[in-house]
Amino acid sequence: MDGVKTISYSDIFLSCFSDNAQKCIPTVKEHYLVYIYSGELEINERGKIAKIHKGECVFIRKDNRVKMTKQPKNGEQFKSIFLSFPRRFLHEFYQALDKEQLPENVKRQEVSVYKFPADRPDIVSLFESMTPYFDAGVPPTNELVKLKMMEGVYVLLNTDKSFYSSLFDFTEPWKIDILDYLNENYMYDLSMEEIASYTGRSLATFKRDFGRISLLSPQKWLMEKRLTVAYDRICNKNEKVSDVCFEVGFKSLSHFSTTFKRQYGFPPTSK
Repeated sequence: MDGVKTISYSDIFLSCFSDNAQKCIPTVKEHYLVYIYSGELEINERGKIAKIHKGECVFIRKDNRVKMTKQPKNGEQFKSIFLSFPRRFLHEFYQALDKEQLPENVKRQEVSVYKFPADRPDIVSLFESMTPYFDAGVPPTNELVKLKMMEGVYVLLNTDKSFYSSLFDFTEPWKIDILDYLNENYMYDLSMEEIASYTGRSLATFKRDFGRISLLSPQKWLMEKRLTVAYDRICNKNEKVSDVCFEVGFKSLSHFSTTFKRQYGFPPTSK
């Protein structure tokens, strides 16, 4: 995407810059601690909107349908760092903990997005210490990366004991209803592997589960869905073909017109 620069070290730090609003599809495969240096991050968790501004930090739990919009604010480009916590790292961290000191009967929070109060010294210190590696382009050592990840985990654990349950739940990811997910995200350019992952499944399990709910292949189902929505918007709501084409997930107007005519017997421009 134009206007976006991404720098990643060991798949741990992710820095994004944008001069224009950039929408992100759900991609929360790991737990993320996100700090905003400038601009604004809008997070949509099943219709509940949270806006993260300059100097603020948010925790996003993995395996959830979360939509993010990164956009400039007050004349400043969007700039942030995402610190992720992969399962393998959290497992190692948990093994090193004194189990007798762990809190008992801790329940995971119902919400998947936790916004921290602004200007917390421990959070500011954590993320401000990372900026030299992006500004200078000098990669941090693996040891330093691990230290920053550990520091991030302690930020969470010292904030609320419920994070023990969120971070150290090593059971298999819960499954999201496939049709609910596809009905919400049919317009995005997702691979079958990505859809499987976002619904909490392996690719093989996704294909098996999908076969139980539809006689169509996932690719065919997505095409039918896009065409059905396009037909309703063009023929019943009189929306512009050029707008509908891309908004339902087609990449070219010519391909959309050809596919639409094959499905309905007339081109979309005739209506």
